[in-house]
Formats: sequence, C-alpha cells, structure tokens
Amino acid sequence: MSEHEHHHEYVDATVTDRTDWARRRRKGIPTNKSLLVVACMDERIPVEEVLGIELGDAQIFRNAGGKVTDDVIRSAALTTNFFDTDEIIVINHTDCGMMSAPDEAIREGLDDQTGGLENADIDPSLPELNIGDGDAMEWVKMTDDIDEACAAQVEYLRGSEFIPDEVAVSGYVYEVESGELRHPGDRVAEEISERRV
Repeated sequence: MSEHEHHHEYVDATVTDRTDWARRRRKGIPTNKSLLVVACMDERIPVEEVLGIELGDAQIFRNAGGKVTDDVIRSAALTTNFFDTDEIIVINHTDCGMMSAPDEAIREGLDDQTGGLENADIDPSLPELNIGDGDAMEWVKMTDDIDEACAAQVEYLRGSEFIPDEVAVSGYVYEVESGELRHPGDRVAEEISERRV
C-alpha cells in the first residue's frame, strides 16, 4: 500500500480478491493449477506442502488408501470434462493402514458390524446397491504392496473412458519416514539392502 492511498482502497481490493477466490466457479475464474489430487486420508500426508501448492490450488479427494474407486472416477470425470482440470496426481504412502490387517479380519469385523455384508447398503443414496454375492474385500481394496498399488491407481485413471486422454496422470509414494515423495518402485531401502553381484 502506498503512502498516498487511503486504507479503505487496500481493504476494498483485498475484499474483492477474496470474493473472487471464494466465488471463482461462479465467475469462471480457473484454479491456479487445474489439478486434482487423489490421496490417502491418512493425516500424516501434508498434501499441499509436498506438492508445493497452496490452499485453493487443487481439488483434493482423499479416501482410505488413496484408491481409485467409482466415486473418484465420478469426481475426476466431472472436473476434467467440465472444470478444465488437466492433471491428476495420485499420492499413496508408506506405512498405510490399508496394509495393516489380514483380509479375513477386515471381512469378519465388517460382517459383525453390519449383521451380514451381503445385504449391507454401500451407497446411502442408492440403498438397493449392496455387495450381494461379491467379495467385500474387492470393495474395501486392501493393499499388499504400496508401490504396485500406486502404479495401479494411475493406470485405472489413465484407462478410464470418462477421463480425456490429454489429462496428465501421475503417481507418487509419500514416505512417512522421510517426509518426501518418490516414484513408485524407487525403494531406496531395497536398493541399498540387497547384495548385487
């Protein structure tokens, strides 16, 4: 603010900027990055920080395991086709809770909770949609290998007919131990812990 400017002019400009930011969808103002991030809901992942973005730069979809589910595809289809999003980044992470229990323990726990998984509603807006004869573990999507899981999520998005081919899709593994991102398959520990003859 210059010394000759009245303070209300500064405040007015700030209010206008904030209003534009808050109502940019209605005003047709694009986000800074045109980016959708699909990440695990784990509270240890500082998504904005590790991607070098700020609040408002990206749409962030978080779920258990950072999995590409039907709702991720639905959201990605809408934002890439109607909101000019042209990039999707998947973030999975080490020490994920989706690798913490055997399938049978998860299946039994959910079965006990619902009183029978085969008839449990899996979408409150579509109560007729249930697991039926399907395997609950296909719905839960536990993870055996985080690097393979991350690469698979990227391929699911790239292969979806709902997402335009020109949308850039990439994936990273966040190492909770180091606080850094890496490419799937770049496991430093394996590289330095195995003897190479």
